[in-house]
Amino acid sequence: MDINPIVLSIPIFFGLILLELFIDWITGKRSYRLGDAYGNITCGIFEQTTGVLVKVFTVGLYVWAYQYRIFEIENSWLYLILLFIGVDFLYYWAHRMSHESNLLWLGHVVHHQSEDYNLSVALRQGAIQKLFTSPFYLPLAFIGFDPEAFVYILAWNTLYQFWIHTEKIGHMGPLEYILNTPSHHRVHHGRNPKYIDKNHAATLIIWDKMFGTFQAEEERPTYGITKPVNSFNPIIAHWKPFSDLASEMKGLTFNEKLKLLVFAPGWYPKRLGGKQYAPTVEGVKKFDRPLSKLQNVRVLIFFGLILGMVSAFLFTVEGMPANQLYLGITAICISVFSIGYKASNVKSSILWDVLMTISLSAWWYVAELPMIAAITLIISAVLLTWEHLSGPNK
Repeated sequence: MDINPIVLSIPIFFGLILLELFIDWITGKRSYRLGDAYGNITCGIFEQTTGVLVKVFTVGLYVWAYQYRIFEIENSWLYLILLFIGVDFLYYWAHRMSHESNLLWLGHVVHHQSEDYNLSVALRQGAIQKLFTSPFYLPLAFIGFDPEAFVYILAWNTLYQFWIHTEKIGHMGPLEYILNTPSHHRVHHGRNPKYIDKNHAATLIIWDKMFGTFQAEEERPTYGITKPVNSFNPIIAHWKPFSDLASEMKGLTFNEKLKLLVFAPGWYPKRLGGKQYAPTVEGVKKFDRPLSKLQNVRVLIFFGLILGMVSAFLFTVEGMPANQLYLGITAICISVFSIGYKASNVKSSILWDVLMTISLSAWWYVAELPMIAAITLIISAVLLTWEHLSGPNK
């Protein structure tokens, strides 16, 4: 199969993010904070990288179901239109259920953790989300929609949602009756009580209007979740929801624990106070750990090294030897963990930093690009020596 359209769109994503940053600079309106943007993008890197392994299950499940298809559907324009509508409809239900069950919320919550709202938030995705949502699309396989066509339509359905993660576009008039727009999706990312669990659509907002989950944008949303992650580290962002849920389970009976997993966030046994409602957003302050100019320089250079390696990895992953594949995944996971600490202005362990440097350089060497491996090793070594000798705040 050809390269995923999402991977092919990476240069466009970053081009539009730079354009949004330029508009910020021109207008004086700041929608980006470096730490939050690093957290968003590295969550996306983590999701796309581990997704190489996850798709063995998600795509494999669809292919397995397709062998039991009821119809043989001829490929045509009508076929693609029907498949698009089917994907969009089932996405609505997969997305809605991801908000209405604690278990599924574990996979989706990462996307909602950012307390800003800009195009980098679109890249912030949960690494295990597809494991929970892939079964929702199986009816399309049983009907007879081809797996390859399904994967591509689903990818384009995802791509549509990139541009709606912005505050630079206001209301869009009559288009908002049918399409999901930035205004509609800003509501979805709001933690205001009346905005929570609203506007689950991907492309067509009609599903929310049909099934009672639509909410128009009124006051400006306060973004984020009711239990902030308070870190720009993508690994912590993925781990904390599990930790929070485990804490909620303490003192519950076995049956109550099962209910907590299945029921919506906020459910709690009546004997312990019952349902917990979302708090008001008055006085909510964003988590922030500002970096000095020199820290920003170091993080930006490290980020560039990681992004270069990730791009090479994703664009060449098809047919990659197993040793290079697993080394690449390991290197990327270690690297985003290490840079996550730096972006959060938390002193990182020299052990993790050394592992990051060695694994990134080793991947380039295994990829038979020793010159890039050497450059990566030298730049990383200089930056780490600078950082660990000068202290974390200099």
